Amino acid sequence: MIKDGRKLLSIEREKLILDLLDSGYTGITVLSDRIGVSEATIRRDLLSLEESGYVKRVHGGAIKLKNAETEPIFIEKAARNYDAKEAIANSALKLIENGDIIYLDGGSTIQILAKHLTEKKNLTIVTNSLMAALELFETDHRLIIVGGEFRRLSRTVVGSLTGKIISSLNIRKAFLGTIGFTLEKGMTTTDPNEAYTKELVINNSEKVYVLADSSKVGHDSFAVSGKPEKIDALITDKGIDDKEFKRKLLEKDIELITPQ
Repeated sequence: MIKDGRKLLSIEREKLILDLLDSGYTGITVLSDRIGVSEATIRRDLLSLEESGYVKRVHGGAIKLKNAETEPIFIEKAARNYDAKEAIANSALKLIENGDIIYLDGGSTIQILAKHLTEKKNLTIVTNSLMAALELFETDHRLIIVGGEFRRLSRTVVGSLTGKIISSLNIRKAFLGTIGFTLEKGMTTTDPNEAYTKELVINNSEKVYVLADSSKVGHDSFAVSGKPEKIDALITDKGIDDKEFKRKLLEKDIELITPQ
């Protein structure tokens, strides 16, 4: 299938496959015809979705698994709470000065922030996010892409190979996404390799900002990726009205930043 004059990316095909499976189309041939790609491509996409826990392949096709306890694919995450993420990204943008050295983590909110960086000048931007990098290819900013193992779900590079670059840099401001955030554990994610890379960034940054919409606050995930005492500020939307939570944030010296 061609969209806007280009072939669909794998994440876009996977989203279409999941939507078609929801609608009752389960056969490889039908999926191939509907999406406009070869049956071999559909088989590869179904294998990827099965490995991620979204579908189960059956003879001649696949079925979507219900209530799978997995991390959403990037394109699904990007569509959730978009207005809140836009407001969070704009709040983060105000913290960036011309000439800053910043780090952009993975995540759909960080990608929105990356889009807005055309408003700044002479930035040095370090990132492990291919989606953020894609937004920055045509800018005049200095862009450093961290190498490592590609993680399909988040479209980031993670793991021990990221250490050589990250550990050699002094980052002024790190903007990190997260799957969950609690006062007890701090930032958490589903993948230990991703957690490892986030911790490397935290340890080599002067300021650490966590960008998380309010749906992620109060929830945790599998791997701790940033303890509360290492976080300078939580940038979120206006959905947090828990006075006790706000008081405890202050006790831990974590600034709460919400859209004005």
